[in-house]
Order: sequence, then structure tokens, then C-alpha cells
Amino acid sequence: MLARVLSGGLSGIDGYVVRVEADVSRGLPSFSTVGLGDSAVREGRDRVASAIRNSGFKFPMERVTVNLAPADVRKEGAGFDLPIALGILAATGQVEARALERVAVMGELALDGSTRRVKGVLPMAVAAGRAGLTGIVVPPANAREASAVGRLSVLPVASLKSAVRVRAGGEPDALPEGSGSRPDPGVRAEDLSDVRGQEHAKRALEVAAAGGHNLLMVGPPGVGKTMLARRMAAILPDLTEEEALIVTTIHSVAGLLPEGAGLVTTRSFRAPHHTVSAAGLVGGGNVPRPGEVSLAHKGVLFLDELPEFRRDALEALRQPVEEGRVTITRSMSTVSFPSEFALVASMNPCPCGNLGHPRVPCRCTPPEIRRYLSKVSGPLLDRIDVRVALGTPAFEELAGGPACDDTRGARERVLAARRVQEERAQTAAPDRGGFAPVNARLHVAVLDDVVRMSSEARSVVRSAVRKLDLSARSYHKVLRVARTIADLVGAGAVAAEHVSEALQYRSDPGLSRAPGGRLRGS
Repeated sequence: MLARVLSGGLSGIDGYVVRVEADVSRGLPSFSTVGLGDSAVREGRDRVASAIRNSGFKFPMERVTVNLAPADVRKEGAGFDLPIALGILAATGQVEARALERVAVMGELALDGSTRRVKGVLPMAVAAGRAGLTGIVVPPANAREASAVGRLSVLPVASLKSAVRVRAGGEPDALPEGSGSRPDPGVRAEDLSDVRGQEHAKRALEVAAAGGHNLLMVGPPGVGKTMLARRMAAILPDLTEEEALIVTTIHSVAGLLPEGAGLVTTRSFRAPHHTVSAAGLVGGGNVPRPGEVSLAHKGVLFLDELPEFRRDALEALRQPVEEGRVTITRSMSTVSFPSEFALVASMNPCPCGNLGHPRVPCRCTPPEIRRYLSKVSGPLLDRIDVRVALGTPAFEELAGGPACDDTRGARERVLAARRVQEERAQTAAPDRGGFAPVNARLHVAVLDDVVRMSSEARSVVRSAVRKLDLSARSYHKVLRVARTIADLVGAGAVAAEHVSEALQYRSDPGLSRAPGGRLRGS
């Protein structure tokens, strides 16, 4: 007798549907699983057998073969436990086989038959919807995640018994109370007004947020670089429904969604430690998994003390920073993960951090400074749009009252600039590509149409290209930043003052005083 039950599968961000076939035939008692499953799938045989017996059902004493098709796609994880158990029950006549048609089933089984949450439910639910299935059976802890796909009927089941009851027409189990995605109301949000002084750095942060630009802050320890970076996500617009679905999918694949969480609705802020590997930063592994750049999709990736990161990890950032996508190739598969993030980096001007300080002398030798700065390559630095130097704030700034500007005011200006960019992208001619929703990703083919510089602004740019020896990438980035500055004040054309400010952000952020230590790419 042969019974089949459909179960969701997973491959990177895109899902596929795996068909589970359970065959119970005469022969010596055995239980085998075929179909290129990993160790978690193979070990599921013992979990499934115990769960079936402890749930009051009969486990067959004949030969049992479970086939996970297609056979050439690797299967991993314990999410196949529940569909395998239902397939065996259907093959032995303990469950109506027709009750398992046109539904997706996923969930890990405990030895007592209860279900446990699994990762990657959202992309599997999306794949099930695309395959034309009508329902999805998941553990209660994954139900809110699966309900983000409106086309499917979500049926939470707390045990194998419940799954059998639900497929026989019974009511699904109740959802757990609360949601792991809601913030703690007792936690105070970080505000820009907490940062005293550094008005020019706040302005740079606002420009970077408005246009989706990358930002580098250089200054001695304790001047507010990390505080500013942590307030970047708060001034960004809320995620759209489409963006929230993609971000939640990435976190689901990585297994980082809190139990009972639904859609991720807030911008991500990822701050990996400087010891992170290249695979941890951009993604990788034998079975490719998203890295920090993908977990920061549509959010902020903060790299504190940039020169302390491994050179290979920093160089791996080039593709995702430029293209908004990272591609990981392995012998059996090639996977692409989205990685459109705002890169915010900080660094000291020298190893001791006091180079250029008005009162504290620098203890570093010129060779030490050169080695320190050489850890950040020119090609990577050339991809950073906005660079700003921070100095030690004065006593009057530290001891004074709260700053007059706060996160709310900055966010309103950022939202207004983003609306201008979105309207520009929506009203663009359909046969002209490159009109991105943020200025940082505008294609070079449409820059002239979008920037629309005045004659004075064009003259300033022409002079800067000659005197500063700007690369083609630097030139285009200056235009994009100038367009963002103009959008912040609602200007239709880019004026000379907008270009001048953009050129200031492109200059060497206080590092040219290092003996032979000028950052390349400036």
C-alpha cells in the first residue's frame, strides 16, 4: 500500500515542495529513509517511531521505506518528522489518505508525539501557496509565521494526535499567547537627542538614511560613533508589507525568528563582532545560509572598528554593497540572498585613537599607522558614499541640555525625502530602467535625468573631478549624494551648495594628517 503526503521543503530563500512517500510492504521489519536526507532527517526515524507508538497508534512491523522526492535535492532538518509520521499512518490505513491531499505538513516530533517549532516555515508556506496547495499544518509556535501567506489555511497542531484529528475535520489547536516580535514596552527607544554635539555627524547620518547611502565615521574613542550608528535604524521608514515578508523569510531561514513571532516589522540592526568570518558576514556553509549582510536586508549593518575585521571578510563585502545581493556557489547548488542594507562603519584614526587630538598625543609610529589604515582597501572605501570625521565634544556640549533635534524630526525629513524618491521611481517612463526607490541605487544610465544639475553645480563638479582626481565610481556617488541632499530640502534641481556638501562627505575624513597614512579611495 502506498500513501503520499505533501510537505514543504526549503532551498535558500526560494522554497520547493518535497513529496513524502511512505511504503509499507512485507518483509523483514526495517525503517529506512531515502532521498538525500541529512543526519537530522535520518535520525528522525527513531523520533517518528516513538511518537507514533506514544500517541496511541500502531507502528507497522513490516518493512517501511520513506522516499523524499526529488531524490537529487538535499533535505535537511527535523521538519520532515510530522509528514513522515502522517505518511506512515496513511499507508497503514490509520489515517484517511485523501485527508492529506493538497496540504503542506511540517514539524518536528518529540518522542511523546508533541510537535516542536522548525525554522524556514515562511518560505515553505510561500512555496506551498505557489504549488496550489490549500492548507498548511504546522506546530503552534510557527502558526503566526505561516499566516503571513494569506492564500493558505493555517492549521496549528500541538501533537501528532492533533494532526490526525484536524485532518479528520476536527478543530486546530489554539495559538500560544503573545508574540515574540513585539518590543518590550519598558525599554526606552534610543533617540538622537541622547548624542550631545556632533551636529555635522548627525547631518551626515540623516543624509545617509534619506538616500540609502553607506556611511563611515572616523574619530577617537568615546566621541559618539557607536551611539550615532545605533540610532540609524530609528530614522529609517517603516518596512513595507513586501519588504517585511522578505526580511521575515530571511530570518526564518536563519532560524532567528522568536517563538510565536509573525512578520518582522522593524528595520534590522546587525552589529557583528570584528572576529566574524567571511562566511558569517556574507553567508556560506556546506548548505548555504544567509550571513549578516542578508540579515541586515533593508536595515543597517554596523561594523565597529572597521580595520579590526579580517581582510577577507571585508573584501567579501564588495559584491553585496554594490549589487544588493550576494551569490554563494557550492558544488551542488548556487544560492542568491538579498542584501540591500545601509553600511555604517566606524574606525579610529590610528591604533591608539588619538591622532589629531588637540590635547592627547598620539603614541603610534608612522609604520603602525600605515599598517592600521591599509587594512581598509581602496576598492571597499570607494564604495562608501558618506565619510565624516568626529572630534571630542566640548564641555558645554556635554553638560548642556538635550539637543534641540531628535529622532522624530530627523525621521520626518528622511520620510519626506524617501517619498520624493518613490514618486520619482513610480512616475519614471516604463522603458527606462534604473529608477531605484533610493538614490544610492540609481543606475548610472539615469543619473543625468535624475540629478539635473544647475550650471553652477556642474562647474563645481567639473573642478572637483580635476583637482581631487575622482574615480568614475566616486563621481557617480557624489551625484547620488547631492541628489539626496536636494531631496531633503525639496529642491527640484541640484544646486552648487548641494554638490559642495556631497564633496565634503567624499573627502578624507581627518586621516590625511597620518604620516603616509592617507586612506586610499579618497
